[in-house]
Amino acid sequence: MRFLAVVNPAAGGGRCGKESPGAIQRLEDAGLEVEVVETSGPGEASEIVRKAYAKGQRRFLAVGGDGTGYELVNGMFPAALQDEGDPPQLGFLPLGTGNSFLRDFMSPGDKDGASHALGALLERRTRTVDVVRIEHDQGENFYINLFAIGFAADVNSRAARYKNWGEFGYVGSVVAETLGLAPRSFPRREDDGAWNETPAAFISICNSKFTGGTMMMAPDADTSDGRVDVIHVGAMGRIGLLRAFPKIFEGKHLDLEVVHASQSERVEFNLPGPTNIMLDGEALYVQPKVIEVLPSALQVYV
Repeated sequence: MRFLAVVNPAAGGGRCGKESPGAIQRLEDAGLEVEVVETSGPGEASEIVRKAYAKGQRRFLAVGGDGTGYELVNGMFPAALQDEGDPPQLGFLPLGTGNSFLRDFMSPGDKDGASHALGALLERRTRTVDVVRIEHDQGENFYINLFAIGFAADVNSRAARYKNWGEFGYVGSVVAETLGLAPRSFPRREDDGAWNETPAAFISICNSKFTGGTMMMAPDADTSDGRVDVIHVGAMGRIGLLRAFPKIFEGKHLDLEVVHASQSERVEFNLPGPTNIMLDGEALYVQPKVIEVLPSALQVYV
């Protein structure tokens, strides 16, 4: 049970750097062998994992926030697709800001994702889940939580420029994007269906239920069903969006006529050029082309 733990000490406003040594010590006391590597900047975790994977490492531990998990997944893939044996393993110590992916597996009312994740590792609780691949004009990326385009991605992209402002920067980004809200068409085709050019405030393509910690964007999503849940939030004004927003926390936004949900194995886009997208909380500016599910490609400790 040898893990490579990739630690982002800056995650959670420095919380991760302070609390990760004690959490890792508990794992070692329980008989897990843990090699620890700390990161100092964006993208470094992916490169660390990529090199370790090439040398035969197959068990990894993401110590940080959702962004740390995202980077580890993109370090394992696409190389993991060439393996003929069991899928690689990923555990979490969510000591950052968010733990959206883990929330799918937590008990109702359980707010401590770190304790849940630590328990999964100590008890060796594993589950095989899907990974989602996105092809775009600059290459490809992989995610396990969700993709978003439109309003949600625009807010995330703006907020990424004001990370040092903390919560105020995010709230300010929401206000700014709401004031400039303009539904757009994002032509897409699901599986072998017809092209859909219906204007949308935003579209989320989800592998798991939650985003932003506690927002239940895709309440019917299943991380191991070989499909993504496509949530199309149609054209709405600023007031309509603000009224609909609280419903997301209970998944009741799907009851609105302007919201449409479907499930697919593959989604194809036909966009004229690059745009803001969000992948597991990370902001990219690319031209998305194809999103496809890689069934049972990863084993997670949950």
